[in-house]
Amino acid sequence: MSNSITHTGLKVGWIGLGKMGLPITDNLLKGGFDVTVFDIDQARGGEQAAKGARVAPSVRDLAGAVDVIFSIIPDDAALKAIALGEAGVIAAARAGTVYVDMSTVSPRVSETVRDAARSRGVHYVAAPVSGSTVLAEKAQLTVFASGPTQAYSLVKPVFDTLSSKQYYVGGDQEARYLKLAINHLVGSTAVLLGEALTLGRKGGLDWKQMLDVIGDSVVASPLIKYKLESLRQRDFSPAFSSRQMLKDMSLVVDAGERAGVRMEAATLVKNKFATYAGGDGAELDFFSILRAIEADSQLD
Repeated sequence: MSNSITHTGLKVGWIGLGKMGLPITDNLLKGGFDVTVFDIDQARGGEQAAKGARVAPSVRDLAGAVDVIFSIIPDDAALKAIALGEAGVIAAARAGTVYVDMSTVSPRVSETVRDAARSRGVHYVAAPVSGSTVLAEKAQLTVFASGPTQAYSLVKPVFDTLSSKQYYVGGDQEARYLKLAINHLVGSTAVLLGEALTLGRKGGLDWKQMLDVIGDSVVASPLIKYKLESLRQRDFSPAFSSRQMLKDMSLVVDAGERAGVRMEAATLVKNKFATYAGGDGAELDFFSILRAIEADSQLD
């Protein structure tokens, strides 16, 4: 890797100004980074320009003008379009540039991007994030990163600015598998808790008291504790939607099958979200899967 780029004066390019990209780039700008942004929604670029960002008219223009390129985008198809197109990141980036993708995508597509990057002398880091939009605003996300160690070291100050915890987990696609493993547990927790709460209601338990006891029990993970108040109020405003969880659970099942792992529990959870996200629960928070379980049990 070229030694010409240093942490001082690092030019950062950011692709994707959605629910996570906007607060993350806010924090990078507050941290004093030279940030160039691109999003297909030009209004979002204008919003960041007002805060001090440069706005690139295209992915190609952005990729050719910065030292490190970050993207956080919705899915596999978006990553392939952004990274691999004729006017995409890999084609436009200079040799020695570091490309970091922070999306939740499949290891399979991430490997395709890795191979294309290597062929062009671009250093590729997979670095999905864990955390809600609220944590993104507070710069308290968790980053799981894997890829070339020198590339990771170069972009570590950026990770430090947008997150509170960073884990370097390997030299290739390990971060992709870690993120999917954690999301498997997250999605499955919502379904398991929904079944447990529905059983309690069927047994005559008081709703809020039941949640209080669960919150003080051995099963009270940070995730469950985080969701307790919204469950008490039955407020399912989306921090992460059921439709998004269906996408992630589908990635989990696909990755497991390709790795030779029988994903029986993950398949059940995925199918539960597939049915629910096909109806009126698609844009509600994924913990609202509780509603589907209650309905199946003839509860109002």
